[in-house]
Amino acid sequence: MFGKLRGRLTHTQWIAVGFLLIILCGTFLLMLPVAGRGMRGTDFLSALFTATSATCVTGLVVVDTYQHWSLFGQVVILLMIQVGGLGFVTIGVRVLLMMGKKISLSDRGLLKDSVNTLALGGIVRLAKLIVKGTLLIEGVGALLLAIRFVPEYGVLEGIYYSVFHAVSAFCNAGFDLMGRFEEYSSLVRYADDWLMNLTVMGLILIGGLGFVVWSDLLKNGRQVRKYTLHTKMVLTALVVLVVVPAVLFWVLEHDGVMAGLGPAGQFWGSLFAAVTPRTAGFNTTDVAGMQDAGKLLTLVLMLIGGNPGSTAGGVKTTTIMVLLCYIVSMIQHRDGVNIYGRRLEDGMIEKAAVVFSLTLTMAVTASFLICAVDHLPMSDVLLETFSAVNTVGMSTGITRQTGVCSRLILILLMYCGRIGSLSFALAFTDKRQKSSVRQPMERINIG
Repeated sequence: MFGKLRGRLTHTQWIAVGFLLIILCGTFLLMLPVAGRGMRGTDFLSALFTATSATCVTGLVVVDTYQHWSLFGQVVILLMIQVGGLGFVTIGVRVLLMMGKKISLSDRGLLKDSVNTLALGGIVRLAKLIVKGTLLIEGVGALLLAIRFVPEYGVLEGIYYSVFHAVSAFCNAGFDLMGRFEEYSSLVRYADDWLMNLTVMGLILIGGLGFVVWSDLLKNGRQVRKYTLHTKMVLTALVVLVVVPAVLFWVLEHDGVMAGLGPAGQFWGSLFAAVTPRTAGFNTTDVAGMQDAGKLLTLVLMLIGGNPGSTAGGVKTTTIMVLLCYIVSMIQHRDGVNIYGRRLEDGMIEKAAVVFSLTLTMAVTASFLICAVDHLPMSDVLLETFSAVNTVGMSTGITRQTGVCSRLILILLMYCGRIGSLSFALAFTDKRQKSSVRQPMERINIG
């Protein structure tokens, strides 16, 4: 599939290089005069930032998507969102299948790593399901959104708006075209619209569910006992991380940023505020206007993110569940980590700890650097960096206030977040090598 270079790069390195090439191509297209409104050109850094945000399905922007970009530029962004959400390997394999080409074992391995699944068997079938399922779900979402957009904007423009926002929501990208009313306003004007809220939240949650979970649910239906441990953990986290944060947001913000909304508006606003940080980037309430507790809750949800092998970012729900279960096991002096009648591999616990630590370290280090360079409020900077590395896209509005150095840091964070913090680190190393000599062991004090 990739010729002689295949043997020189690991799968992780191929994924990292592939996303980098897509970002650079997108940057070139967005710098063309035709990509800007009024044939105005765009500087390299702004184009690079936008291309990275779109490909890494983040949603942070330095220019308003509607106000700055022409129809051509918006379509380029939309295509990058779709490719970034599904993964270029998945799309490439699907194209090869349509051309009647055979998928080699090496390509299957690359696809397995791209969609973050454990088994190599059935991986081509999963790729077909991903593409077909995505088009179907986005199509249904677009039809539902068209009920609102077509009467408001006309047939052609309404359909275009419906498709754009359906793709952006499903891929957890957070890009919107509501700048036609007010710059950087996201979906605030639809805060109490039940159809808009339900459709967008549904697309976000389904996209962030994980492609492997899709397959398991379709295979076993309502037979919960037959679900894999992964699916059970994902569904448990889904319920908890929607209901509990929604209640907390209502308690914290019903007399704050949601004070101007009626009971229905506050209900939808609280629910949307719980769903969108994992990791969609849309907002129906003013993020900058939240009190510190609301911002902190948003930051925690952004860190958790969605599920492995999905369009969402973050350290992933299973990572957090594994760490929490490990903590409980340690406190109770149990041997190993058990959940739903199964014992987790020790390697999974180690990987979860590394992923969490790396992501947290990158976000905190980036926050320190941006605070030092641009002297912006720490709470806003923290939300911005966590939003970038977890590919969320929520912002208090300071993205446009950052300088060149800070924007480059955010670009790197978005890129790392999309390919995974651990994958990014592994991309610079060779395959694991076992040492023939082990150092003497010695114990130290912990805690």
